[in-house]
Amino acid sequence: MSYLNTKPLIYGFEQGMMKEEVDWMIDYPSNIAELLQNGQVDIGLVPVAVIPTLKEYHIISDFCIGCDGEVVTVCLFSDVPLAEIETILLDYQSLTSVALLKILLKAHWNISPNLVEAKIGFEKEIHGKTAGLVIGDRAFQQRKQHQYIYDLGTAWKEMTGLPFVFAAWVANKKLPEEFVISFNNSTAKGFEHINEISAALNFQEYDMLHYYNNNINYRLDNTKQSGLELFLKYLKQDK
Repeated sequence: MSYLNTKPLIYGFEQGMMKEEVDWMIDYPSNIAELLQNGQVDIGLVPVAVIPTLKEYHIISDFCIGCDGEVVTVCLFSDVPLAEIETILLDYQSLTSVALLKILLKAHWNISPNLVEAKIGFEKEIHGKTAGLVIGDRAFQQRKQHQYIYDLGTAWKEMTGLPFVFAAWVANKKLPEEFVISFNNSTAKGFEHINEISAALNFQEYDMLHYYNNNINYRLDNTKQSGLELFLKYLKQDK
């Protein structure tokens, strides 16, 4: 995925690991999900909301894009408090975050604004009683624009007491064990170089070392598995 939060996960591939076994590409989350659904790629770092739509799926890495509280880059931005929001523009780049927002609106915040699927440039339309869900790198800049910021990672933690998984490395077919081990080692490599990755970005909008170490939580451990299972249960109930 074409976001800064993926940099540690793709570092190993960028350094040449598995260069003979893997051809890789970068796109935004909803597009990668569609490619995996259609069988155009074998593995994707995909929004976990796509999992129920796959005929077959295998999570093949111990690492994910997750959080255990404030995530910073998946937020509802507004000029008014929650209770006064009339319309929410939904980020076109997102699947999991949109699904999570819908769960939070119903089960946590108990509000039912009008939901609108947004298009490129929708961030400029967030004003008055029209709020917007913005994900990824654009959310860093958006934080400066609005008085009210509702972090979806924080809200999920408040509601469930669990961490959240936004994306995971998912294969749409069974892969050889030797390949999966090598792939997992490649995705782990970046965590030996977090300081180096952060410094190389020279990113001014936010402290990326803090972001990688405190906001994004990459290890797909048992508590994140529990959070993922609960999220998928909510998705099933909403169908």
